[in-house]
Amino acid sequence: MNPPFSAPEHYVGLMSGTSLDGIDAVLADFENNTCKLLHSQFIPFDEALRVELLALNSPGPNELERAALAANELSRRYAAAIQALLGKAEIQATKVKAIGCHGQTVRHRPDLGFTIQLANPALLAELTNIVVVADFRSRDIAAGGQGAPLVPAFHAALFSHPEHHRVIVNIGGISNLTSLPPRGSVLGFDCGPGNLLLDAWTALHLGQPYDKDGAWAASGHPIPELLRQLLTEPFFAAPPPKSTGRDLFNLHWLEHFLSPDFAPADVQATLLELTVKGIASAILDHCGEASEVYLCGGGAHNGALVRRLKQALPNVNIAPTDDLGVNADWVEAFAFAWLARQTLNGNAGNLPEVTGAKGARVLGAIYPA
Repeated sequence: MNPPFSAPEHYVGLMSGTSLDGIDAVLADFENNTCKLLHSQFIPFDEALRVELLALNSPGPNELERAALAANELSRRYAAAIQALLGKAEIQATKVKAIGCHGQTVRHRPDLGFTIQLANPALLAELTNIVVVADFRSRDIAAGGQGAPLVPAFHAALFSHPEHHRVIVNIGGISNLTSLPPRGSVLGFDCGPGNLLLDAWTALHLGQPYDKDGAWAASGHPIPELLRQLLTEPFFAAPPPKSTGRDLFNLHWLEHFLSPDFAPADVQATLLELTVKGIASAILDHCGEASEVYLCGGGAHNGALVRRLKQALPNVNIAPTDDLGVNADWVEAFAFAWLARQTLNGNAGNLPEVTGAKGARVLGAIYPA
């Protein structure tokens, strides 16, 4: 007897993170409750949009109108990314159940009860004629949580192992981890800066968007006293659940610790050490029995950072999530496709033990096609 026919269950995931490099779009299939990444597409931000999004992270003139216009422009870019993605996959929009749209974070203040991710999901639904699920973080914050990180639930569904204690580390603008023990609760939280300060310092001094392979950082020497001062930031010592963003870690924050005597390359080397220290200390303090660490996000391509992380964690195997079957560049976008499916199916998308929310919640708002 032939098995019953099962139709593909296609979802699109969209992510544009704190690194402000562009839009990650993926097409995923969850047929029979499996998780398959079928196709991916990246569209970079042009300089004007990147500068405006960065500016909107801080208070400024006419920011309400500017934020609304940026959200509209982002949604047009999201629609273009989806069109390119579906063209590559040769799949019609009618075959896609929903789009999971994270939006662009410009404020993250769970301590004040709000978070803002720019997007116009109504416009995106209109442009694509596909159901859109957006605003994933607000419900968790309303339930007393941090609204972040949200990807640990997806990491647990995709990457857990019955015998090995794994840690998934996403190194985007901010670094965060998910601890996946074979037994016991999933743990997840933000570790501190990932690429955010490294990119900002590189742009300021080299006029480049990022330090390719960490080459500039590797040319300098970490400044011990500067690193010690940076690590006095209370966020690092705070227990989970915790989350952070550009609201705390930015060039203005860094400037408080700098001396004119510091060579820029040495500051870059110190910032790389700060990222490594934040990740390594979090793993040693909270995931001490872990034997495997898998990296995703842009920082997984920073050779100098990965080498230092391996030196800081000599007793664990460190590799990209590619070794688990998912390219390191697409894990977060994949997660938001999965979260959109959770929402449409009426299933919780948060893990209260990760975010600190009062309980499991169905996340996001649904915008029909």
